[in-house]
Amino acid sequence: MPMAERNASVVWNGGLADGKGTLKLVTSGAAELPVSWPARVEEAGGNTSPEELIAAAHASCYAMAFSNVLGQAGHGPEQLKVEAVCTLDMVDGGPKVTKVDLTVLGKVPGLDQSGFESLALQAEQGCPISNLVRHGAEISVTATLEG
Repeated sequence: MPMAERNASVVWNGGLADGKGTLKLVTSGAAELPVSWPARVEEAGGNTSPEELIAAAHASCYAMAFSNVLGQAGHGPEQLKVEAVCTLDMVDGGPKVTKVDLTVLGKVPGLDQSGFESLALQAEQGCPISNLVRHGAEISVTATLEG
């Protein structure tokens, strides 16, 4: 039995280039978001894209994983600010998510920069979204301790 299952759905109208859709976060009911091809490869124009949603999922998952790793190491964080940038490139004639860059800025009492970086990398290895993405895209982590 799974620990959790979450649901999202999209209704898409039209072709790829001229079509558009509405993404619904079903489980939480938190949002309905417009989605389109131009939002993926041009200006977002108020629409979201799968890559933005991957970035959002990765940033929030990594923040939780890093908070957990820091707590287990005896250094509960005051704050972690995580940004994820998901890159879509053309590879062998088709679009492919090629990497996700994670940047984290943290306030963690009693921890030095070296320890922060080491635990940041450990957290990335245990992050469920990192482990999902890792098999198809490169993941990098940049960690900076505020101070």
